[in-house]
Amino acid sequence: MPPRQQTRQGYVDALIELASMRPEIVVLDADVSKATKTCDFARRFPERFFNCGTQEQNLLCVAAGLALEGWVPFATTFAMFATTRAADQLRNAIAYPDLNVKVAGTHGGISTGGDGASHQA
Repeated sequence: MPPRQQTRQGYVDALIELASMRPEIVVLDADVSKATKTCDFARRFPERFFNCGTQEQNLLCVAAGLALEGWVPFATTFAMFATTRAADQLRNAIAYPDLNVKVAGTHGGISTGGDGASHQA
């Protein structure tokens, strides 16, 4: 298995293990669950998985709302999109109010393979 897949697999395996013990954990993804491996979480906990589509700004705002209601969201997408497309939402909806949201970015740097420059941080 290529190293980047091992990292993503380790991430989702840890999420599944953690969620087995903590029912407040939910996972959100931006329509890239096969690439981020969160599809494994979705199979195990379908009621605790939310595909927000290719709308990273919305992904982070939904995660913020879930956190305000007592959930512990793990918002997952490609690093490029979590940090650039949704920077305002990350800052204003999550960081400023100090919400318990975990933002996980995969495919950092130039490790995107065939996805090309638009997906590279």
